[in-house]
Amino acid sequence: MKKRSMRETENEGMHWYRRDTVAALRLTRRSSSEWVRALIIVTCVALSIVAVGQGVSGASKLPTGHGSPVGPIAKKATDRITLPNGTVDPSEPSGQAPPGDTAMPGYHETYVNDFTGTTIPQGWDVYTGVPGGDPGSQWALGHVVVADGQLQLNTFQDPAFGGEWVTGGLCQCGIEQTYGAYFVRSRATGAGPTMVELLWPITGWPPEIDFSETNGEIGSSSATLHFTSANSQIHNTVDVDITQWHTWGVIWTPTSVIYTVDGRVWGEVDIPADIPNQPMTLDLQQQTWCDATPNFACPTSPQSMLVDWVAEYTPKGNVTDATGSTKIFTVRPFAKNSALLSSGLKGQIRTLASQIKAKSVSKVILTGYGDSSTDTASSRVISRERALAVDRYLRQILVNMNVVGVQLSLSEASSQTPSTSGATSSGAASDGAVVARIS
Repeated sequence: MKKRSMRETENEGMHWYRRDTVAALRLTRRSSSEWVRALIIVTCVALSIVAVGQGVSGASKLPTGHGSPVGPIAKKATDRITLPNGTVDPSEPSGQAPPGDTAMPGYHETYVNDFTGTTIPQGWDVYTGVPGGDPGSQWALGHVVVADGQLQLNTFQDPAFGGEWVTGGLCQCGIEQTYGAYFVRSRATGAGPTMVELLWPITGWPPEIDFSETNGEIGSSSATLHFTSANSQIHNTVDVDITQWHTWGVIWTPTSVIYTVDGRVWGEVDIPADIPNQPMTLDLQQQTWCDATPNFACPTSPQSMLVDWVAEYTPKGNVTDATGSTKIFTVRPFAKNSALLSSGLKGQIRTLASQIKAKSVSKVILTGYGDSSTDTASSRVISRERALAVDRYLRQILVNMNVVGVQLSLSEASSQTPSTSGATSSGAASDGAVVARIS
């Protein structure tokens, strides 16, 4: 039986972490992925999916009866999407550079980091403290390093913690979004600590999307979708050499979660009711479970999780209206009750500015939208603040691009979810957006 991952609830396993180099520690709800090793009766369903190097072991779902694992999936998923992997570059530690903005049709690249330099990038927060679920485990600042063109999460017996096995982890807490595609090029130096690449919600838990989790092994990785308050789970496992460089990916849409490795689909969940629909962030972490019962992922020698680069994509919100003359571009998602522009939102606005320049756009109307769960009066206020935030940043970018003569205006902000006739579902069906109509 494969080990099954589980995060603790919001009120359990709380730990401390430090944002970049800021001295003050603050409390966070993030906790470690907890592996359940108890004997559980599960239903195993064989999957007919593309193997990576070797074979795929299959999937199971807990509890049974709520939806079902998907059947043949690889062809179905790849029929509808082109998957980025990377571009050959011998100068890169992994031999591949990050894919570009055009590598994923229907999406635009909103974030890329090649981990050059020697400091933790802005927008990433380093874990510290004891993860929930295993009091013998520990995260520490000194175990997350940027060097030699790589992000390094290092596990070793740390004298500062009495010789305990201490690991590294961090979250991209400064950049959250609802739906999108994430690609991480990584490898492990050897067996021992579990290596996890996952999406974690801004508030509450579940959901959680683990798109590569090694269980401390080097011959396979697993993916787990956590959903419902009862922590229902869908698991997939793929056989692959973890010590070699691979590009692990997850494509998260309103109707599916697709798992990829090296530009190939190896698993998918396409039950819309099970798919998360709230803002999440990318987390990268190691962890040991030496004091768990039974224990596992317990190293016998120092090991590292190495990350060459991270690339992230957001669905394009550009559509043509019924007249064929107006384009619609959706900037989304804003955090709930917030008009702050995250790095991802700014990237979308820069893409919008590029299209305005390329198409010689003369007029842009910005309409902000609030959150459907917020009362009408408050939603109207935040919707206008969002439109103003986009307006200000867009004007700044257009000036920097030497674009003049564009008329920018704000329409009456709405408290309802945007509805754009002819729009794609990814560009239209979301709370917390600003819709730009360009002509």
